[in-house]
Amino acid sequence: MRRAYISGFTGSAGTAVVTSDKAALWTDGRYFLQAEKQLNSSWTLMRAGNHGVPTPSEWLADILAPGGVVGIDPFLFSADAAEDLKETVSRKNHKLVYLYDYNLVDEIWKDSRPKPPRGPIRVHDLRYAGLDVASKLASLRSELKEAGSSAIIISVLDEIAWLLNLRGSDVPNSPVMYAYLLVELDGAKLFVDNCKVTSEVMDHLKTAGVELRPYDSIISAIENLAEKGANLWLDTSSINAAIANAYRSACDKYFIRLGNKRKGKGKTSETSNSQVGPTGVYKSSPISMAKAIKNYAELEGMRNSHLRDAAALAQFWFWLEQEILNGVKLTEVEVADKLLEFRKKQDGFVDTSFDTISASGANGAIIHYKPEPSDCSVVDANKLFLLDSGAQYVDGTTDITRTVHFGEPTTRQKECFTRVLQGHIALDQAVFPQDTPGFVLDAFARSSLWKIGLDYRHGTGHGVGAALNVHEGPQSISFRFGNMTGLHSGMIVSNEPGYYEDHSFGIRIENLLIVKDADTPNHFGGIGYLGFEKLTFVPIQTKLVDITLLSVEEVNWLNDYHSQVWEKVSPLLEGSARQWLWNNTRPLMKS
Repeated sequence: MRRAYISGFTGSAGTAVVTSDKAALWTDGRYFLQAEKQLNSSWTLMRAGNHGVPTPSEWLADILAPGGVVGIDPFLFSADAAEDLKETVSRKNHKLVYLYDYNLVDEIWKDSRPKPPRGPIRVHDLRYAGLDVASKLASLRSELKEAGSSAIIISVLDEIAWLLNLRGSDVPNSPVMYAYLLVELDGAKLFVDNCKVTSEVMDHLKTAGVELRPYDSIISAIENLAEKGANLWLDTSSINAAIANAYRSACDKYFIRLGNKRKGKGKTSETSNSQVGPTGVYKSSPISMAKAIKNYAELEGMRNSHLRDAAALAQFWFWLEQEILNGVKLTEVEVADKLLEFRKKQDGFVDTSFDTISASGANGAIIHYKPEPSDCSVVDANKLFLLDSGAQYVDGTTDITRTVHFGEPTTRQKECFTRVLQGHIALDQAVFPQDTPGFVLDAFARSSLWKIGLDYRHGTGHGVGAALNVHEGPQSISFRFGNMTGLHSGMIVSNEPGYYEDHSFGIRIENLLIVKDADTPNHFGGIGYLGFEKLTFVPIQTKLVDITLLSVEEVNWLNDYHSQVWEKVSPLLEGSARQWLWNNTRPLMKS
């Protein structure tokens, strides 16, 4: 929000850098078109990932006069990101300083800055969570012992929500609350604004042995840990630089007090038995993987919520087609609002899981387009329409994209759509060795497009939380091959290849998938193999399919998918919406 305030760019990913005479903003391929529209002439757009584009730290190192000082708010940078920045700028003799006490953007924003959210926290029911807090904490503590640490600090919001079976409303579309969690071998402390804690939540935490502390007392708590000699587990990829630095400084003070020079200042993943006193244990958070591999109750909740969501979408698509057919002029925002109305009628609805991308024609080429009432388009019956949307339910999280044409698509549009569909099918049908990293599968979804020299600039799949964040790590399916996290049975990923013709149209087809064990006749290397189970059941528009491009196997996949859609979703519908579902799940015949 600070970046949006200072630059005008509202995309979810980006870094703004301001010097005394320059301002530059970095973002990735999903947001190039959006940033071009939103940034004014005072800003330089840096297209991250493009050839020859420097990183923010490289750019700073080069343009600053010798002896420059770069300031950051250490609460907004991970310890790793701050360390990388420090290293890069120091090569040119610049210095990095932490501005602990105030944020420079806030100094300008003053009273018009939004107040911190104060919505109540709620308990996430055990029938959806599947595992109680005491069990989750017990297994975390056994990991602490094994790693030689006596405490762990957790700042990733969905990790805290998952571990404590709590949900909040502090972040739009994500059911999390602003908090830090400190888990020790003999207790746990939740640092959170007290006004959000209901008596039910208080009892829930008490039962699990979790105490409450003021949100802004986290730094002093970290310093106290070091003073009493605790070895603290820190995931420096996520923990902020302020906390990591406070612990390091407090450890240094501990050893000075001891009159004993601290040994081994570098990072270590295990503590030396000969060393007396506090030491950081620098490892990835163990909660990330535990949360990503869903248990039986979480998977059931996801399956159930996706069927209710599919019913809402069937009602919505029937309504929209009728309106367009009758010549009603609807804006992209009105369409998104109407979809929300249908979803709100479903049991357990909480919120949308992200801002709906309702995009007609050229707007569909803006990968993360968000229609605004002031300047959005009217949905044009003669252009492609892309709708990417999702919902948060008490028992699950959904995310689905469908691309449709209300009139007659062009041959070009049909070919592009069909090749995107072929990529979607290829990934859906993939069978692969367990622990395969997602990037290995990314080419399955692109190969059909690559055959005619087309591609898309975003990843093919992201992890999804169970009644949690719609974007969840550590797994992904992406051409970015830095992510070595292997896929495991019980994870949930999206399957969303696309194709975007700038200033013309966009196509994306997205379903969510559960990673599951595959029944293969062989087990080469003595290991198991994995495949996917579909979670999303909404028709794919066959009008856009060029059947001559599809193999018999691909036609069978589409027909089988549509027969499952009818079978699973029709019992939840009646009247015209049910008829619409019937009409849109009829089999295709390949001559």
